[in-house]
Amino acid sequence: MNEKLTLDNIYKASYVLKKVVRKTDVLYAPKLKPGAELYLKTENLQVTGSFKVRGAYYKMSQLTEEEKRRGVVACSAGNHAQGVALAACENGIKAVICLPDGAPISKVEATKSYGAEICLVEGVYDDAYQKALQLRDEEGYTFIHPFNDADVIAGQGTIALELSEQVPDMEAIIVPIGGGGLISGIAYTVKSLNPQIRVIGVQASGAPSMLNSIHDAHIERLDNVLTIADGIAVKEPGSLTYDLCTKYVDEIVTVTDDEISAAILALMEQHKLVTEGAGAVAVAAAMFDKVDLKGKKTVCLLSGGNIDVTILSRVITRGLLMSGRSCQLTIELLDKPGQLLMVSRIIAEQGGNVTAVHHEHTNEGSDVNGCYLRMVLETRNHEHIRSIKKALTDAGLKIAE
Repeated sequence: MNEKLTLDNIYKASYVLKKVVRKTDVLYAPKLKPGAELYLKTENLQVTGSFKVRGAYYKMSQLTEEEKRRGVVACSAGNHAQGVALAACENGIKAVICLPDGAPISKVEATKSYGAEICLVEGVYDDAYQKALQLRDEEGYTFIHPFNDADVIAGQGTIALELSEQVPDMEAIIVPIGGGGLISGIAYTVKSLNPQIRVIGVQASGAPSMLNSIHDAHIERLDNVLTIADGIAVKEPGSLTYDLCTKYVDEIVTVTDDEISAAILALMEQHKLVTEGAGAVAVAAAMFDKVDLKGKKTVCLLSGGNIDVTILSRVITRGLLMSGRSCQLTIELLDKPGQLLMVSRIIAEQGGNVTAVHHEHTNEGSDVNGCYLRMVLETRNHEHIRSIKKALTDAGLKIAE
């Protein structure tokens, strides 16, 4: 265990960060999961749009004058890059950020806007990481690791200090896990202050690197990661974060991309909060019963809000389907007058709203008089979809699955 991570260190980080970061609000969210007492810690509203600025800024405040003069290098596809760039700007330090060349334009431009020098690297995050290490060795820069660093972890732990004042009787906290820096800082702080509080980690089901590593009792590297939660798409946890999670985290669960999409949608509609995929996984875990929260005062950590608007529209579509707010039906009909009118009337009587219709004749081998009616409906929930389907089948219509 790295002796630098102490509660004193986290209190010191909190003091250093006071003039830079926002003490983000905690919102009560009773509708997200009926029966649970849910609160949201809104780090998606943090400066740079994510918690990452805490760890990056504190780490850079602790560099020696010599290290500051030489400058820093980091690699990131998003939030860490912006945190490092802002911290460098505030501290008058030169920063070079290595980004994969496929990084969203919005994130590249945001990082540039904080004054950092951008080095686009052909390939993926791992290629950018190798380039950053190469620049460190060639130019003498200090490498600012996104998660496997005691000072970075201490900076993230300051969130738990804020929560100890904002929700003093908190009983559980749900935290996203990528490389593990955020949950390491929070779990260490929470358990030091009150060991009774449950700390639950959440990973995307397409990137369960920490979950697998802890399950198999050694650090494992995934061959590939696939999730809309790009902020936590990490192939291998850090050695320091793995040790801290093993010791202080009570449970780790996973959520699917569809569940994440539904959580993003619920946060937008019910709380007017925009979160990125990684930022919504804690809420997804609560909404879809991954953890037993009945009667527990629970905080969900919204870790970031930097979602690309082009992705947002796709996420909303998936979220609507997942939560039963949208439904696609294919109905087999006989090709004769009045059929479409009958279907429309039944759906209208049930309170459904038709948003798209596609009518096509059947292929060879099926009834010559047959046709398919494909429809997209706006619905209230899954119960509403079931009642519409029942009304259609009761009328003698056949729904193709």
